[in-house]
Amino acid sequence: MMKVNYHTHSYHCRHAAGKPEDYVVTAIRNGLEELGFSDHVPYPFSNGHRSGFRMDTEETETYVNEILEMREKYKGQIKIFVGYEAEYYPKEFEAMMKNVSRFPLDYLICGQHFTRNEYDGRYSGSPTDDPAVLKEYVDQLSEAMASGAYTYICHPDLLNFTGDEGLYREEVLRLCESSVKYDIPLEYNCLGMEGRRSYPADRFWQAVATTGAKTVIGSDAHQPDRAGNQDSYAQAAANLAGFGIVALERPVLKKPVF
Repeated sequence: MMKVNYHTHSYHCRHAAGKPEDYVVTAIRNGLEELGFSDHVPYPFSNGHRSGFRMDTEETETYVNEILEMREKYKGQIKIFVGYEAEYYPKEFEAMMKNVSRFPLDYLICGQHFTRNEYDGRYSGSPTDDPAVLKEYVDQLSEAMASGAYTYICHPDLLNFTGDEGLYREEVLRLCESSVKYDIPLEYNCLGMEGRRSYPADRFWQAVATTGAKTVIGSDAHQPDRAGNQDSYAQAAANLAGFGIVALERPVLKKPVF
């Protein structure tokens, strides 16, 4: 049974439905003990770039205050945490951290949607057979883990590599080495599973199973009714069990080091 979920979105990210309270109410009904909000982090890009799938920097305080309001309102029923899903963009990371550190912050999870710095990189979900793209993706996630800022890596198998299978496995194992070294779990993503996306990828988790890297299950809820959905969690747990993997029941939230 899912007891905690730290991968939750809301209307703040511009591509999910519902207010934070809608997710809190559903999470309580589904029996969750803890709920963390992780809308896509505002990135004050130095060149003025706007991604369109995250809140603007000016909305940061509103986002945090809404979650803190829910924390107080539902105290005693569920524990609520302030977080973000935050890519690791090397050139822009410091400015992002300075912004979010102005307000209460419990954790970050890393979902690497683009390589490099978004405006000069490639979308990770686009099919590619280029070994350089795969290696760059793994390099960047490894750097993210080394930064000390993240609690876990969400949908680590987002990179849709269509090239050499042997190379893919080598790079996944290299990613797992960093996961083990820095004690950063890898997420089995329920949204991808439900939508039959290219992730979760069986070949990825087959490799993970040989390494001892820790795993978590995340709802990645973009609709209130998916917040801690127990049927989805049970299916994810069963899928992982097929690889011989048992997910952590309650990953340790790490306050970002900055």
